[in-house]
Amino acid sequence: MDANTPRTGSRTRSAAELAPRGLVLGAFITIVFMAANIYMGLKTGMTFSSSIPAAMIAMGALRLMGGSGILENNIVQTQASAAGTLCNVILVLPGLVLIGHWQGFPFWQTTAVCGIGGLLGVAFSIPLRRALVVGAGLPYPEGIAAAEVLKAGQESGAGKGLRDLLGAAAVAGMVGLATTGFKLLADGVHGAIAAGGGVFRLGTGFSLALMGVGYLVGIGACLALLTGVVIAWGIAVPVLTWLTPDAGASAEAAAEAVWSGQVRLIGAGIIAVGGLWTVGSLAKPILGSIRSALASAGGGLQTDEPREERDLPITWVGGAALALCVPLVWLLASFASSGDLGGWLPVLVAVASAFVVLFGFLMAAACGYLAGLLGSSSSPISGIGVLTTMTTALLLPLLIGTSAGADGDRFVTGLALLLAAIVVTTSSIANDNLQDLKTGQVVKATPWRQQVVLGIGVAIGSVAIAPLLSLLYEAYGFVDALPREGMDKANAMPAPQAALMTQIAGGIVHGQLPWTMVLIGAGLGAVLVWVETRLRRRGLTFPALTVGIGMYLPLAVEMTIAIGGVLGWLAERRLRRTARGPDAAEEAVGSARRRGVLLSSGFLVGESFVGVLIASADLIAGRSSSLALAGPDFAWIASWLGLGVFVLALIMFYVLVSDRNEATAKGSAGSRAG
Repeated sequence: MDANTPRTGSRTRSAAELAPRGLVLGAFITIVFMAANIYMGLKTGMTFSSSIPAAMIAMGALRLMGGSGILENNIVQTQASAAGTLCNVILVLPGLVLIGHWQGFPFWQTTAVCGIGGLLGVAFSIPLRRALVVGAGLPYPEGIAAAEVLKAGQESGAGKGLRDLLGAAAVAGMVGLATTGFKLLADGVHGAIAAGGGVFRLGTGFSLALMGVGYLVGIGACLALLTGVVIAWGIAVPVLTWLTPDAGASAEAAAEAVWSGQVRLIGAGIIAVGGLWTVGSLAKPILGSIRSALASAGGGLQTDEPREERDLPITWVGGAALALCVPLVWLLASFASSGDLGGWLPVLVAVASAFVVLFGFLMAAACGYLAGLLGSSSSPISGIGVLTTMTTALLLPLLIGTSAGADGDRFVTGLALLLAAIVVTTSSIANDNLQDLKTGQVVKATPWRQQVVLGIGVAIGSVAIAPLLSLLYEAYGFVDALPREGMDKANAMPAPQAALMTQIAGGIVHGQLPWTMVLIGAGLGAVLVWVETRLRRRGLTFPALTVGIGMYLPLAVEMTIAIGGVLGWLAERRLRRTARGPDAAEEAVGSARRRGVLLSSGFLVGESFVGVLIASADLIAGRSSSLALAGPDFAWIASWLGLGVFVLALIMFYVLVSDRNEATAKGSAGSRAG
């Protein structure tokens, strides 16, 4: 039986793909992962993609229910993936609490932000699928990884692949538990060196999951990331710390402050230019995708196209997007009514609604491209949030001024954050949806069924997110925004991205944002786009957008991803060098690549599951680091232990994905099976 054919028995293929039990299971996984992701995001600023662990849970749970096909498993992970993306609203929305505009998270308004933004993201991802998933040739690392997980659990005789996957998951889970949970291993190593008045910062993280992401995205994107790292930490930070020395801070603190307050804005400028160029370069295939969708819309779901190419009809999608404008207008009107706008209220609502739809589509296209290039977990959604916040904070004062009512500045800042929250939600969902649709393409799923389930996942998550946010806010509070007097500020959640968005929006409204950094980034972005176009003509990959990401994301994240990409490149070189002839080389590289994908997917699975468990334990205990066995005095020992374990894992991974004999054996077995 073919690996992609579901075990239907007496059931039809349709029933095996979209069944009530799968929808119920997907809803349960969505809520569980959403709680963990919101907690981790508010506490650390990091969230995880839930597609791969959801796929593992789906396979196990449905097997206990009597078995399932790969398509039904795919539907469950598709629905549950909303947990890892809808939660990105926490990058912006808590800012309304931080500035005092909200005193908590009102249910209907919070639900509307998530629901409207999420469903618009689903709608936008449908016409983008043909352009970005089918036609762009992007790797979609997490989408491919999720597909490999599904196939490894489904294929007849796939015991070796499943053992690789589960073994890697077990290793990453144990390392993650010892690191994040027990605090026996450090999560990275870093330091700063002061030289000639400037400060250089070095370091890397020890996350096996991020190393796996680097292997999945490949050497081209990783080299672009490293270029951003060199520009940020090898040039910009040393120069700026030399120009503006901070005598009262340590070298590492000074470097971190300059990067956070200035250099990240250079990265944001590169992302802005790179994003606009990316959207512009994709305009033709996107328009072609829309025309193709319009041409096949007349027959509804019953078209002459193969099942694997049937999207929801574009006319239905367009009608749904227009219908969403009604609750969008209600949300913006109810929010804006708190300002003293008079006759400007209808104008503001109309302009803001149009901005959300049009700018949201542009950012959805850019994020979809990033999902294909880097994966959902590594996409700079917070960078999209920064750009959107900057844009809204710039445009709103031009439209309505800053004197609407007694608290005019706060109102304008709050409205800018609200619009940014909707756009970020739209972009995040489109980012993840296209990754899921790539998984579906690999396992030969039906796109329109996935698109329906993505909408269901958004609806369920939208209803759940407001109570979860309220629960965590009442339990911990935010730094500088505690719900009650007498609460311990040490236990408050930092909500780091929301604090940054609030700072940016307030800085623009009050005329205090360092625009020089943004303009430098825009100029540098234009140069990098030129370099990218020249290299592309030679068949080389060097995305300018990723250079900006390399300046924007934390150093530990970038370096760990880059290590995975370099390891994969070195392993491939070794296989090609030792193979007997070009045909044998291609066979060995292909087989080793699949093993590397399974191992990398296992790393993502193991670390994600442990993240859920640790977050749940902290939530139950009511404090962070509830499982910690070691205190601060153990930190230097934990650093050496963590480095040793990480290096050992790198060596083992390299050996496994560059073993010519193993790769040849796997390739021969695959040929015999075929």
